[in-house]
Amino acid sequence: MTVDDTLARINEGVQLHHGQGRPEAARDLFAQIWDEIGGERGDPLHVCVLAHSMADVQEDVQQELVWDQRALAAADLLTDDRVARAGVPMSVAALYPSLHLNLGECYRRLGDLDRAHECLQRAQAGIGALGDDDYGKLIRGGLSRLTQQLAHE
Repeated sequence: MTVDDTLARINEGVQLHHGQGRPEAARDLFAQIWDEIGGERGDPLHVCVLAHSMADVQEDVQQELVWDQRALAAADLLTDDRVARAGVPMSVAALYPSLHLNLGECYRRLGDLDRAHECLQRAQAGIGALGDDDYGKLIRGGLSRLTQQLAHE
């Protein structure tokens, strides 16, 4: 397994955001990487992971939605072989519950409850691809929260 330098740099941005509480710095790094990889024309794995991460540092929910949509579109172009070659310890199918969860949360915050419910259903349909690890528990917990929030709206 070789180290994917682009994924390592994206992870640096994630650490800036989550580890150090510096979303602006993360956003700047993500924007730089986005330009370097060629934007949406880049390697689908890089586009997916970067867009997924960039969505998390947006202050505007509409912009967050745009980035989440980019991540989902890129995931549709991924193969398990490409993910494995990058050293990512999961299948492409295991990405979808998180991607749909994030989209559902954006739609909920925008007041588009029908789309939020659709995304929640898609996410729930794919949870069988998740492992019984921290990532799987994180996504299942998010789905549970979104289900509760939508039940009260």
